[in-house]
Amino acid sequence: MNGPRLMLSHNVFFKLKDRSPTAIQALVAASHANLATQPGTVFYACGTLEPELTRPVNDREFDVALHVVFTDRAAHDAYQTCAPHQEFIASQKDNWDTVRVFDSIVDGV
Repeated sequence: MNGPRLMLSHNVFFKLKDRSPTAIQALVAASHANLATQPGTVFYACGTLEPELTRPVNDREFDVALHVVFTDRAAHDAYQTCAPHQEFIASQKDNWDTVRVFDSIVDGV
C-alpha cells in the first residue's frame, strides 16, 4: 500500500466590485474558459458563495471561489506564469475588490 500523495491545493476567493449576478457569472465563466484544463491539475472547480450557509463560522466575504489541486508545487508554479492564467487575470482584475489566496500541501489517497 502506498502512503499519502502530497499535492498542492490552490484556493482563491474573489470579492468583486460589481457584485451583480451577471458580473459574478462572468468571472466563473472566464475561470472555466482559462483555468480548467491546465497541465498538472488533479481537481478544478469554480463557483459562487452558497447564500443559505450563514453560520457564524462561515466566511461570507467573497463572491466567487476557485479551487485547483495540482500534482505538485512545480505544476502550480508553471500555472502561475502560463498564458491562460495571465489572460484570465488581465481580463478580470479590474472588477476585483479583494483576492485572497490560500495555498496548502494536502494529502490525497
